[in-house]
Amino acid sequence: MVTINVKCRFCQQTSAVSKYGVGHGGHQRYRCKQCCRTFQLEYTYIACKPGIKEHIIELAMNNAGIRNSARMLHISVNAVVRTLKTYT
Repeated sequence: MVTINVKCRFCQQTSAVSKYGVGHGGHQRYRCKQCCRTFQLEYTYIACKPGIKEHIIELAMNNAGIRNSARMLHISVNAVVRTLKTYT
């Protein structure tokens, strides 16, 4: 049997992480007992992956339009708008 040490992407703890069911895309979910947040190692939808929100903000600061940003990142226009609303 092989064990994989999963590191929490929020607080970087490895000992406090445990399995927490399966997500909608069929990927394993994990929960950190230290910061009480859940996450997945693999995501089906690109907009959920780490770093995409920062990339959207960077494109917006460089005068890229909403549709252009969505086209470049291969995500929906609604995901770009939702991200921009939360950061303003």
